[in-house]
Amino acid sequence: MTTEIDVRDWPESERRERLFDLLAGAEAGDEFEIVSDRDLDPQLVRYQIERDHALEWEHEDPDAEPRELRLTVGDALDGSLGSIDVRDLKPQRRHEALLGIFDELESAEGFVLVNDHDPKPLYHELRSMHGDVVDWAYASEGGGEWRVEIRKTGDTEATEKDVVTRYDVRDIPKQERHPTIHHRYGMIPQGGTMELIAPHEPKPLQREFHGRYGDAFDWNVVESEPGRCRVRITKQGDTGDESSSDGDPESSAGGDGLAVTEELDVRDLPPAQRHEKIFAAYDELTGGHGFVLVNDHDPKPLYHQFEAEAGPEFHWEYRAKDPGEFRVLIGKTETSTDGSTADSSAADTSTAGGTEPPF
Repeated sequence: MTTEIDVRDWPESERRERLFDLLAGAEAGDEFEIVSDRDLDPQLVRYQIERDHALEWEHEDPDAEPRELRLTVGDALDGSLGSIDVRDLKPQRRHEALLGIFDELESAEGFVLVNDHDPKPLYHELRSMHGDVVDWAYASEGGGEWRVEIRKTGDTEATEKDVVTRYDVRDIPKQERHPTIHHRYGMIPQGGTMELIAPHEPKPLQREFHGRYGDAFDWNVVESEPGRCRVRITKQGDTGDESSSDGDPESSAGGDGLAVTEELDVRDLPPAQRHEKIFAAYDELTGGHGFVLVNDHDPKPLYHQFEAEAGPEFHWEYRAKDPGEFRVLIGKTETSTDGSTADSSAADTSTAGGTEPPF
């Protein structure tokens, strides 16, 4: 049995309880087609925690407005963790949903995150924002399906509302710091602020930001003392990196003259294997080269994942949009393939009195 629900006309104060009551009256295997004007993922995870009953859902189109999803009621959880599969959400919505879910957890509550790649940047983000109350355990890894059990082991203070995200980079391995920061910065909205806590002012990172985003950000040191520097970075206007645009990904900048190395047709692959295959092909590219992806539908969610995780060398260009056959040129321009400026890992010598430790 499939039941259609449109929650847009429900009073805001009643939505959660009305939805929970409808789901509680359903039997295992019952399906719902739900239309909403906002993400319901946090509420659906909350339902599994409070009602101890499994739910599975997928979005008809992850970028559609309003939200449309198909939900199936599962069996009783009997004390095991409920889950959320974020593989069909674009990266910005993934982090927004998951941060909101963790904020609402009570001590000893948790959920299972299902993702198409290692969500380690989220681990660093949660630890930076909530401290050592984040329990993170991998249940499975690789194969396009990473499952992580995430629990809150204690109470935490409320997150500051004027900060979208925070990273204490002192707890992040040095080789992961810059990729983690750029990965998340690409997702925050215009006007949003990222806070970094570092052992000193990260001037090499500041130069890297100027090289990648131009002057489209504000850099404000709000605290500086030996061993601790707190910097707030606010995204202002166009970042200067077209691959970070929230608009339609018709073409990213700078891809003229790419040499096509292969045609990658993923239409016969199971969905869970497609992204892994595509990212493996991208990782093997060198600057100035690309491949043509052939897919049976518009791979726009893949574009959003690339724009969040790849550097400024990333190029995306539609070649064909036909029923059952979408062709996209994906490549790397001649920009440095690690996404950094030449001196991004060098020590900063701009201050008087010698060399400052590299960030």
